[in-house]
Amino acid sequence: MRIDQQTQAFILAHREEDVRTLALKYAKASGIDLNQALTQIEGWQKASEKLPSWAKMEGILYPPLLSMEQCSSELTARYKRQIIEMYSKDHTSFTDLTGGFGIDFSFLAPLFQQATYVERQAALCELATANFQTFGLSHVKVCHAETEDYLPQMPKVDWIFLDPARRSHSGGKVFAIQDCEPNLLEIKTLLLEKANHILVKLSPMLDIHQALKELPNVQEVHVVSVDNECKELLLVMHKEAASQAPVIVTAQLFSNGNDPQLFRFTWEEEQEDCRYTSELEHFLYEPNAALLKAGAYRSVARHWNLEKLHPNSHLYTSADHQPTFPGRIFRIDGYAHFSKAELKTLLQGVEKANLTVRNFPQNVAELRKKLKLKEGGDIYLFATTLQDGSKVLIKCSR
Repeated sequence: MRIDQQTQAFILAHREEDVRTLALKYAKASGIDLNQALTQIEGWQKASEKLPSWAKMEGILYPPLLSMEQCSSELTARYKRQIIEMYSKDHTSFTDLTGGFGIDFSFLAPLFQQATYVERQAALCELATANFQTFGLSHVKVCHAETEDYLPQMPKVDWIFLDPARRSHSGGKVFAIQDCEPNLLEIKTLLLEKANHILVKLSPMLDIHQALKELPNVQEVHVVSVDNECKELLLVMHKEAASQAPVIVTAQLFSNGNDPQLFRFTWEEEQEDCRYTSELEHFLYEPNAALLKAGAYRSVARHWNLEKLHPNSHLYTSADHQPTFPGRIFRIDGYAHFSKAELKTLLQGVEKANLTVRNFPQNVAELRKKLKLKEGGDIYLFATTLQDGSKVLIKCSR
């Protein structure tokens, strides 16, 4: 894809402006390809959020907005790179069977001597070819093909990466393995014949236990969240996987550059019980989104020597501060049972607060209305259930 000089100058001059305003203002402008310019401006603006290092580079070509919204972020792409770096020392050959915009491929390809990008959309292949040249990835091969057509005849490689499309033919979102394209259930045997390792990206909505039932030879499961929003479910498959249950890794990544919060456990460890309490200590702990998605409810309590408030509350307490806990940590300033007198004392002078409900019969909106509290401020309230079944409102500060 080529962009003429006049259109490129327009993009650089207006790329921080609203595309809808530009579309109206320059609808009749001559000498520029407005549709092309707006696509590039919109893509650059999205890249500024998701791909900051790309947005700083000149010469990157962007696809339409839908592809930008579906592609990995730079944070999660770098995390995939770390998986391969830590998991294997053999970095000879690699194939991405669902290339897309090429975010993951561009971060993984430099690890290998040979790297092949496979994509079914010709327009994305054209963009990828140009962008890979900009990145200096001279050792890569771009192949325009369907995954199912390319896989049977491809040479064996060390690593395969797949990110099946999670859109139906009507454009709606899907997340079940058999509803995505390609359908991994139909090609899983062939994948294990073609690669030593397979890294698969799945929807964060997918049930992990179901995924492990459907896909063989899984050695590791990575649940990845960014800024406490679950983004990706990554499975590492190996053609000679051991018989033991896979390790589950929860990874909370931060866009502000803070160190990630990582935790590893197994299903067997999660079956072991932890301590419960109906007494609140000095600190309250709320697990991050990755931990909650992975179901690390008991193992995280044991690892950090915490007491769980209730089997279904997923909140924890301790007398001693545990600063490395993977989630939010609060100092408990008081709590009340749900009687008018206790609530009045606890909330005296409080007009607004950040409210969370966990294992509680009312939702946030209902409880906020009942307590007559505005949203925001420096006070945090947790409505939950304790081990003895009592309902409490806990007042906290960060």
